[in-house]
Amino acid sequence: MTGKEADLQPVVEAQPSRAGFVRAPSIGRVLGALIGLVLVILFLGITEPSFMTWGNIMNIFRAQSITFILAIGMTFVILTGGLDLSVASATGFAGMVLGFCIKGGMSAVPAMLITAITGAGLGLINGFLIGIARISFFVVTLATLSIYASVILVLTRGSTISLFAYETFNPIAHIANENVGPFPIILLVILALYLIGWFVLHQTAFGRAVYATGSNAEAARLNGLNVPLTLMLVYVIAGLMCGLGAIQQDGRLTAAVPVVDPNQMLAVIAAVLIGGMSLRGGEGGLLGTFLGCLFLGVIQNGLTLKQVSAFWQGTVTGSILLIAVGLAVLRETGAGGKLIKSLRRKKPPSAPAQT
Repeated sequence: MTGKEADLQPVVEAQPSRAGFVRAPSIGRVLGALIGLVLVILFLGITEPSFMTWGNIMNIFRAQSITFILAIGMTFVILTGGLDLSVASATGFAGMVLGFCIKGGMSAVPAMLITAITGAGLGLINGFLIGIARISFFVVTLATLSIYASVILVLTRGSTISLFAYETFNPIAHIANENVGPFPIILLVILALYLIGWFVLHQTAFGRAVYATGSNAEAARLNGLNVPLTLMLVYVIAGLMCGLGAIQQDGRLTAAVPVVDPNQMLAVIAAVLIGGMSLRGGEGGLLGTFLGCLFLGVIQNGLTLKQVSAFWQGTVTGSILLIAVGLAVLRETGAGGKLIKSLRRKKPPSAPAQT
């Protein structure tokens, strides 16, 4: 055995198999979000009689529908140890494309298809620069955040495209706002997307590669996985979710707006982290993300019922994000346990027994 082979052998043997990269979701991570959600629901259910009505519960899902969709893509990205700061801008860009398509006389189905492809294309730009060109995800997505938002303003000159009067827009508005029986159509779409995402993450080779890349990119490479391609594809998925989110956004607003919501990106990242995701990658899943989105939706709905000014909602979301990240850091570094131990006073030595 050569010296080089001897150096590599312990590294390779120390890595888990490909199957071992797919970790079962940590019950503790999901349980924290679930307990917080239950406590908030109990509080609002007791103090606000209208909170537990069926119509209000369904309104929570409608109000959070865009966040639910975008958070799926963000989950894939964060699982690889990355972060996409451009999701809100990419959603606005794709939504503007949908507006131009409808305004140009295109029917709903091809317009939605082009919008989804546009979102995936924007994600492909991010993914190529991050996965293939190996530029920092923070630099790339921060740059594209600004670029996509700027291009929207250039193309529209800051003008909103109203879609309400176009007959071809009706199917899109129907999906965004109408029900099938007692359930909103968009809720059924969201559940389908989460099921598909769960299947991809836990039942496919690509899903194993996502977890492997986030757990240890070098170990994944040594196991024969194409890490650059995996990184590129997760950003394509994030972009695709931006395209689908753009369809829902235009459907709810009945217009394509050139202004990017500054709180949308924050809400998506907060929801994913509240659900127990690790910023280092390789930990978490879509169940936690779903609970995190629902938790934020319940909080925002509660603030509305309590007649708290909408100007405070960003403060609340930011504070929740800070707490979620802080708790995650304490959990992952073990600093919480060390802090508790350091605060405990050592018991004084017992006095010797008198004879």
